[in-house]
Amino acid sequence: MEYKRIKDRIFLRLEKGEEICASIKEVAKKENIAAAAVSGIGATDDFTVGVFDTVKKAYEEYAFSGNHEINAIVGNVSEKDGEPYVHLHITCTGKGAKVVGGHLLSGVISLTAEIVIDVRGCAIGRKRDDALGINLWDL
Repeated sequence: MEYKRIKDRIFLRLEKGEEICASIKEVAKKENIAAAAVSGIGATDDFTVGVFDTVKKAYEEYAFSGNHEINAIVGNVSEKDGEPYVHLHITCTGKGAKVVGGHLLSGVISLTAEIVIDVRGCAIGRKRDDALGINLWDL
């Protein structure tokens, strides 16, 4: 992983074998980020997404392997319990141009990823909403 910060923008390059969410969390921790928007592209051959079941209040997990282009990583960084909280969604295209995606639970880079973290000049926290079963922005 390598990154460069220019004012309130971080350019992050991930390398083969690096995990997306953990890498962004590591940068957020190092750079003291309390709120940011995240976007990126790249390639993965091992990732798991979730689709939230509003009745069960849990993610249905779907794991994918094999060569996939990352069309888009979008999301944000906020804080929960004093730690960076990374919330990402991903869309990927695999063999036969089949597109899959969802809430990114984990993803390992197979080639590279280019991610931009736009740091905001504030702090956004998270709090648990038990009725919904998710962690919401605490505005």
